[in-house]
Amino acid sequence: MVFAHTARDTVIGSGLAFIAGFVDAAAFIALTGLFTAHVTGNFVLIGAELISTSTGVLAKLLALPTFILAVAITRLITLALERRGSSPLRPLLALEAAVLIAFAIAGVAMSPLGSPDGSKAIGVGMLGVAAMGIQNGIGRLVIGHLAATTVMTVNVTQAVIDLTDRLCGARLSEQVSTRLRRTLSAVLAFAAGALAGAFGVAALSFWSVLVPAFILLVLLIVPDQKPGS
Repeated sequence: MVFAHTARDTVIGSGLAFIAGFVDAAAFIALTGLFTAHVTGNFVLIGAELISTSTGVLAKLLALPTFILAVAITRLITLALERRGSSPLRPLLALEAAVLIAFAIAGVAMSPLGSPDGSKAIGVGMLGVAAMGIQNGIGRLVIGHLAATTVMTVNVTQAVIDLTDRLCGARLSEQVSTRLRRTLSAVLAFAAGALAGAFGVAALSFWSVLVPAFILLVLLIVPDQKPGS
């Protein structure tokens, strides 16, 4: 049973981290510097672009309310399902997959997108932001016991701390060893996803986003757990 839960967690955590890296890299390239999973990154880019008088500020400003709305909707869906005694993981993964598919189709249909602050680029970009808002919500609400799948700074920091302890001769508890495996697998999967997303969007444009959408659909067959377990 413990092994089954560990394998399940590894598949879900690594799969979602790969998806986040893929979508963030692909969207950043295709949408002229828009981060879909990292609100902080957009804040930094807004400041940089305001002083350099470049374009894309409006899209980055709209990313925040879009992200917030996606997280709020994820929360409402989670509450509704939990009140019914249902696990929200599969429905939320399916919702994220649907939004990513819409992101891919809209990107293909509206290309070339033109100005980063144009209506086409903003409309497509906000679909990507919404998808990653849903995934961030999943990470906090449903799989909070796993390593973060969208923001790697915390994972890298924790992994370095745990590895330093091990190198200094400290005996790591089973809990810490499990955490280290989860953080390292998430970081590696995110990095692999970012590379795949960069090459994918270069070769296939927005069609490449169907890859992470397909992975989400595959994750639907992973054994679920009951709420609160």
